[in-house]
Amino acid sequence: MLGNWFKTGLLMAAIMALFGVAGAAIGGGQGMLIALLFGLATNLWAYWFSDAMVLRLYNAHEVDAATAPQLYGAVRDLAARAGLPMPRVYLIDEAQPNAFATGRNPEHAAVAATRGIVELLNARELRGVLAHELTHVRNRDMLTSTITASIAGAISALAHFGMFFGNRDDGERNPLMALLVMILAPIAAVLIQLAISRGREYEADRGGAEISGDPAALADALAKMERYTKGLPLPPAEEHPATAQMMIVNPLHDGGLAGLFSTHPPIEERIRRLLALASQYQRGLQPR
Repeated sequence: MLGNWFKTGLLMAAIMALFGVAGAAIGGGQGMLIALLFGLATNLWAYWFSDAMVLRLYNAHEVDAATAPQLYGAVRDLAARAGLPMPRVYLIDEAQPNAFATGRNPEHAAVAATRGIVELLNARELRGVLAHELTHVRNRDMLTSTITASIAGAISALAHFGMFFGNRDDGERNPLMALLVMILAPIAAVLIQLAISRGREYEADRGGAEISGDPAALADALAKMERYTKGLPLPPAEEHPATAQMMIVNPLHDGGLAGLFSTHPPIEERIRRLLALASQYQRGLQPR
């Protein structure tokens, strides 16, 4: 747990540094001060409210045992198996099969799933996916995910603002520097996400297999989702690509340089590791 708090603190410090560099490039010393204050305010806002913002971006609506009995019941059972408080459960009315967890800690967590994933997967496979998301809750990964998703967009907005309104201390505009920051600042934010998220997905796969007791179920679910997500867009993710790293599988249609910044490890490798775990379970061995 201390490791995750350290990662979150390091992430916030790096984001503050990005804001400072962007502000200095756009507006000199005064610009740096304004950007740092903006970065601090954004960090504080993201800690408390970014989960609600992400859920709004995806037009997610909360469900319960009466409105979504299969989804809600599976989350309730798996949360109990994991020793977690019952998270809020949300349904996203999108055809692409996908899911994510959000919230600042296990006591304020939410699990969201698309209509597509509920319709595509059987009960066993859906439990595997939800167990994966609950592992993110247990490991407190979702705070980092949600903060990066919200602040990456804020960095882009700051750079874009500076492109048109930034002045140096001598009163002259520096449009070339502002353009450079506009391009590089969002890339730097994505690189921060990459440093955190790839290994985290493997760990969530392993933890989800442990919670559900069925590693092959998640492997089967990933294989199905990989086939279907390629042909079905997820408009909120396309409009807000910084949120894509929160999903269990990459929701974006990668093309050109976009593939270089994928925050998800290869599905084939995830499936290979899960099937190896399943083999250990079948032989009665303690998973490593």
